Amino acid sequence: MSLKKKIITGITLSSTSALIIHIINKFIYYSASLDNLLDNPSGTYYDWKFGKIYYKKTGNGYPLLLIHDLNTFSSGHEWNRVLKQLSKTNTVYRIDLLGCGRSDKPNLTYTNYLYAQLISDFIKRVIGQKTNVIATGESGSFVISACNNDDSIIKKIILINPTDIKELSRIPTKRNKISTNLISTPIIGTFLYNILTRKTMIENLFEECYFYDKNNIEDELIQTYYEAAHMGNGSPRYLFASLNGHYTTMNLNHCLKSLTNSIYIIIGKETDENIEIAGTYQKILPSIEVDTIEKTKLLPQLEKPQEFMNQIEIFLDDEC
Repeated sequence: MSLKKKIITGITLSSTSALIIHIINKFIYYSASLDNLLDNPSGTYYDWKFGKIYYKKTGNGYPLLLIHDLNTFSSGHEWNRVLKQLSKTNTVYRIDLLGCGRSDKPNLTYTNYLYAQLISDFIKRVIGQKTNVIATGESGSFVISACNNDDSIIKKIILINPTDIKELSRIPTKRNKISTNLISTPIIGTFLYNILTRKTMIENLFEECYFYDKNNIEDELIQTYYEAAHMGNGSPRYLFASLNGHYTTMNLNHCLKSLTNSIYIIIGKETDENIEIAGTYQKILPSIEVDTIEKTKLLPQLEKPQEFMNQIEIFLDDEC
């Protein structure tokens, strides 16, 4: 075979492979959104400088901002089982963070500072007064950063299974940067992202990390998270790339020490690691209160909503 024919054959094979991968990607997005579980016309959008932020406002009373964990498959749906009860005594603002759920997913590097800025701007321009905040997982670090930057915007902070301080101190490495750039590419990166966020992977996360009792995991819950991971035709991969590269992390030791807010940590009792993590937060700031919810892991607000609400009401019972 001549060199010219080899080149033509190579180009043809590459083009065909790219087309097949593109078709597979499109099919995944189509199948993931068939049930349209995250369609919610009652919500609205905050037109932030980096993209539109979806949020839903309900109830009456002292303002309360709910912030879900930071994953490409997470969204405000995380609070569905406690939203109604919280709204009886609070004006509740439930948001989808930039890069997640129904919010925009721009092609940029997602950082701790970006999310801290989003929280600060949202409170100032949408809520309009000092607010209480409940945040899950890594999102708690953004709340702490925002509060450290401006102590006039947040009153009480409730952290649900916050991320390990050591994990939050990790910085991007050369290897991280290579994988981040690869995942950000249009076709191959999208294909890799789809593999890494496949439905079976989300199911495994719920069974091994998120819920204590597998019987409490409903099919609709898994499908909702799967749908969230694939909204936007591949654009969630930009946040995934930043998470994989440790661009969203920040050393919180100094920020945490400087806070004077009331801080309450709720831990799923069946995860020993998270109990140790809460102890680390207390060592840095001894005024932090910690409590556990039995027979739960990372998402007690979904697995044991009433027990979760019992803890929240105790901490917020002095609000006007």
